[in-house]
Amino acid sequence: MSGGPTPSGPTTSGPLNSGPLNSGPLGAGKVVWAALRSRPRELARIMAWSLAEVAPAFLIGHAIARAIDDGFAAGRVDTGLLWLAALGLVWLVAAVAARQVVLAVAAVAEPFRDELLTLAVRGALCGGEARVVGAPEVASVAVARVNQQVELARDAFAAVVTVVRGFAFTAAGAVLGLVTLHPALAVLVVPPFVLGVALFTASLPALYRRQRAYLEADEATAQTLTTVTGGLRDITACGAEDRVATMTGGRIAEQARAARRLAGMTALRSATLGVGAWTPVALILVGSPWVAGGTLGAGVIIGALAYVTQSLAPALGGLVEGVGVSGVRLLASLGRILHTTAPPSAPERVSVPSTPDVIFAGTGFAYGTRAEPVVDALDLVIEEGEHLAVVGPSGAGKSTLAALAAGMLRPDAGEVRVGGVPAHLADPAARVLIPQEAYVFRATVGENLAYLSDAPGGDVLAAAGELGAGELVDRLGGLEADLDPGVLSAGERQLIALVRAYLAPARLVILDEATCHLDPAAEARVEQAFVRRGGTLVVVAHRLTSARRAGRILLLDGARVKTGTHDELIATAPLYADLVGHWEPEEAQLS
Repeated sequence: MSGGPTPSGPTTSGPLNSGPLNSGPLGAGKVVWAALRSRPRELARIMAWSLAEVAPAFLIGHAIARAIDDGFAAGRVDTGLLWLAALGLVWLVAAVAARQVVLAVAAVAEPFRDELLTLAVRGALCGGEARVVGAPEVASVAVARVNQQVELARDAFAAVVTVVRGFAFTAAGAVLGLVTLHPALAVLVVPPFVLGVALFTASLPALYRRQRAYLEADEATAQTLTTVTGGLRDITACGAEDRVATMTGGRIAEQARAARRLAGMTALRSATLGVGAWTPVALILVGSPWVAGGTLGAGVIIGALAYVTQSLAPALGGLVEGVGVSGVRLLASLGRILHTTAPPSAPERVSVPSTPDVIFAGTGFAYGTRAEPVVDALDLVIEEGEHLAVVGPSGAGKSTLAALAAGMLRPDAGEVRVGGVPAHLADPAARVLIPQEAYVFRATVGENLAYLSDAPGGDVLAAAGELGAGELVDRLGGLEADLDPGVLSAGERQLIALVRAYLAPARLVILDEATCHLDPAAEARVEQAFVRRGGTLVVVAHRLTSARRAGRILLLDGARVKTGTHDELIATAPLYADLVGHWEPEEAQLS
């Protein structure tokens, strides 16, 4: 969908909307912190379930110590079994809590992914690569590459939240349990454990640099291979096989060197675990008689060892593995996203008149320098307030024309102007494009409907009723209800996107088969509502009834373009008459 606010640099909408971001660790950290801070309810759920999940970390040492010293060693087997049963029950509760933690983390990670993807795709499409005239495949490659980084960032984000939360709660529970079991034993365990954490923390900057260097080398290799694959014929024709092989081999060798440097950091991870996880075990075995004056029972010593081996050591290992891999990957991926999506010099957006017309003047566009033009020397004026239907066979250029009018594509020849301003430079708020596959994001129903406007709740509900979406809003739970896009049908997603466009301030609305998943009655209601709304309406027609409702019809057929009313085109355009002949049986079945 086109329309609404457009960032001048890599910014985000919604919770991540914190202004321009730099592409280093600080900028990446700011994105992560904004995502977490914006969802206090989900964070509270994570904290609450984490308390239940780490209960075994606190109880394990006490249960083992009491089971041995007060139970089995004292001849009271039933007491020992009761302590072990209590520990087993706590483990069952922890298993339930662990599942809830996963669900709560997903409730934070999925919206983070949606917001980050919005930031990334907008930046990629508005960035330098995507603004190359006549090279939409470059923009597609940029978006695909950034989308891959977003998926990596989402997975790493969820892993980091899970790991850091688990480490903090487990370490706190185990240390508290150790102190209450016997304070003297904490003196043997806590200092080396803290030292191990400090060593790991000190290694993070080097880990970040090496992880980012690897991602950059991997991206450079992928880009080189994509370019080489697309130009194999030209490479062979020019006899440049050796030079290209050397260049490609250099990229691969650099990626291999970066991978080896990154793998070298595993030695630091091993040292961290040795100091923080296994040194306390040796100190307990050697030093416990000394610190406690030989008064400790076997159960207390074994309980202390359980705290280290079953709680603290796994927690530290998880932190080292999770943050050392997923955390560094998260910062590096976010850094690459913010760097890749930052346009070097974003074009200045120009305001358009409140009553814009759309002018195609000698407009031509082709998908590739050697491809046949999809739009060729098109001259067309769409007056402000006009209702225009665009029809034609598949591949005739209907969606391309819609994208040109919306400024999402730039013509290879001629120009497209909206209100006298080049379409790609016009203020995005001047027009809105709804594609066939509507996008709905994870947020509330109201946030989805009012995404392109500042409309109050009453106006949002009125617009939903006008377009026939009132019943859908009620079924979803009202404007404040959380919306899961996965529960919606394709037609319901289109209704939400159409209400979103209806509420937008744009005077130019382009529906690119945006009602194809609605039934004919719902489609008629939507189009009539947009006509009553005012402004210019361009409909890429999915059914004959859409064309008949329009004030004028534009017939596209490659280089041949013809306009007129339904009756005029029936009489003068054989192609339109043929299309009507294919449409009418379908309309009869649907009526």
